[in-house]
Amino acid sequence: MNLFELTLRFKGFPIAEAKKHLEEIQKVSENDYTAYIDKQRMSIFEYHQRENSFYQNFIGASSFSNWNEIPVMQKSDLQRPLAERLSNGFSKKNVYINKTSGSSGHPFIFAKDTFCHALTWAEIIDRYNWYGLDFNSSLEARFYGIPLDVKGYQKERLKDRLSKRYRFPIFNLSEEKMEEFLHIFQRKKFAYINGYTSSIVLFAKFLLKKGIHLKDVCPTLNYCIVTSEMLFENDKKLLESTLGVPVINEYGASELDLIAFTNPQGEFVVNSETLFLEILDDKNQPVINGNPGRIVITSLYNRAQPMIRYDIGDTGVLSPQSTLKKPVLKQLIGRTNDIAKLPGGKTVPGLTFYYVTKSVIEDDGNVKEFIIEQTALDTFKIIYVSERELIKTEAETIKKALFQYLENDLTLIFERVAVLDRSSRGKLKQFNSLLN
Repeated sequence: MNLFELTLRFKGFPIAEAKKHLEEIQKVSENDYTAYIDKQRMSIFEYHQRENSFYQNFIGASSFSNWNEIPVMQKSDLQRPLAERLSNGFSKKNVYINKTSGSSGHPFIFAKDTFCHALTWAEIIDRYNWYGLDFNSSLEARFYGIPLDVKGYQKERLKDRLSKRYRFPIFNLSEEKMEEFLHIFQRKKFAYINGYTSSIVLFAKFLLKKGIHLKDVCPTLNYCIVTSEMLFENDKKLLESTLGVPVINEYGASELDLIAFTNPQGEFVVNSETLFLEILDDKNQPVINGNPGRIVITSLYNRAQPMIRYDIGDTGVLSPQSTLKKPVLKQLIGRTNDIAKLPGGKTVPGLTFYYVTKSVIEDDGNVKEFIIEQTALDTFKIIYVSERELIKTEAETIKKALFQYLENDLTLIFERVAVLDRSSRGKLKQFNSLLN
């Protein structure tokens, strides 16, 4: 057992047992996997139905004849004191406690029992092993946020040292700071980059401008793992060409687990070992694979608090070739709560604005990154970082593109800034509606 796993065990998380259990799940055949999922999801449901008063009140006294009748949980349902949500036998002293980033607009504190948290790490270790990455020996270049309070800051720095990683401060992404990043890559033997998509994309644009191929600067670099934010296809191509290594997409949620991870064949494979993922319509019924819907997830092993048919707030599409043992996420569309309402009565995903604008705004490399805010029913503000201000013809091109895809007579306001305001964790929210 290496230092990283010894640290987990020292903290009370049975990582060896979790890794062994994960191996046993993975040995279940395709033919027997339906039985495994049915047994495990009903087991966790019946456990919380019996042992958790919060969940008893949530589902009511009704009996359910099938899984699809079980109520779907929203993040807002969990925004209450943690002590009210813990199952019998659990307290704040014998569970893993953390909080969500709040990027969805609905932050809350959550708990996992120690075995469930160990399983989360077993899953992550397993996926990294697909690429020969080892937390104990593979040096990570970490593009993440960090708590700014003294205690939280020191805690994260200690975790970095124990986890063989070097953290880059992404709250300051000026060219001067990224020049410092580059010098660090020249000195250290990084095996992979891991971090928020937008931050790494911005670093790649800096490298592109300087005509630098990062693999030439840091020959030990083998992979780039992006997480927490949308990965657009043109950004992936930029990263792979500029960094000189394959890009791996990671999709997860701290309150659940690692949700999906790109396999070596390029498929975005859903974690079916510790989670049960459903794509549901507006009536909470499963859609046919290949059709879009809300991503709803059940944590199959968390006994500390119920995460059963939990609406994570994203929309996505499962590949038609998906099976229960190997679900493949064909498309991750984005947040369902980031919705734009238009004067004509149309409601569209906020990322529609981002997609359309992105296809136009970054063509010449002037604009480095941008976000969109809806400030009124007919008014959208495009806040951008660039080398020079957009000229009138460029602004008109963006307007025409939006009118073509959405509707006419929208008011667009362009605001150029030196840096974009990221959340306290370093994430960049690409679309935000201020109507509510």
